[in-house]
Amino acid sequence: MESLSNKKKVLEQKPLSFMERMYLPAIAKGMGITISHLFKKEATVRYPEVEREFSTNFRGMHSLKRDENGKERCTACGLCALSCPAEAITMIAAERKPEEKHLYREEKYAATYEINMLRCIFCGLCEEACPKEAIYLDGPIVPADYLRKDFIYGKDKLVEAPLEIKK
Repeated sequence: MESLSNKKKVLEQKPLSFMERMYLPAIAKGMGITISHLFKKEATVRYPEVEREFSTNFRGMHSLKRDENGKERCTACGLCALSCPAEAITMIAAERKPEEKHLYREEKYAATYEINMLRCIFCGLCEEACPKEAIYLDGPIVPADYLRKDFIYGKDKLVEAPLEIKK
């Protein structure tokens, strides 16, 4: 079958010289490159001993915030789940009971709030969509694990610890 452009490229393969057949110039060139790398600055960071600095706009693990009274800010409006392009956030809303008034700000709260960290692309759209400023990507790096089910973070891992109010 002919090519569409009807252009043909003819390759001429000349025979190798004696020195090229011995591969000595290629070996010398490779050794020169290797030796030059010995005197250059290291490109890697020795991770466990030295931790790398992150930029100011680093997005880490998610955290659900509390207000100044220690109540959860999330009102289960679902805007974070709707804005997530990876569909990593799932939540189930529930009505607040009278005895739970000290735990939640409003009548509706997220009974279950889960983020699948394997699907999350850390875009920050959930943080921008939240009208109550309840979710932030200000945590540490998501730790490594072996099982897929361990990457689904619930409220037990996401909600920050309550502030101790001094009386």
